[in-house]
Amino acid sequence: MTISNTRPLSRAEASTYLKEKHGISHSPAYLAKLAVTGGGPRFMKARRSVIYTAELLDEYAASIMSPPVSSTSELRAS
Repeated sequence: MTISNTRPLSRAEASTYLKEKHGISHSPAYLAKLAVTGGGPRFMKARRSVIYTAELLDEYAASIMSPPVSSTSELRAS
């Protein structure tokens, strides 16, 4: 399933977007947990619905990914 970058995304669509675009496996349930505990992608509320934008999901992905490295020892140096 390909998701458009221009419309708001539901939690299930956000999960798919993160997997397809960034290779990040966060289930809708895990995104819901992060919305309560913190540390997940920023989101907006529309009454009872939670919505994400592609920009917010891209921002989140960039914040949790390391730069490209050749070995795990490079990760410790950064």
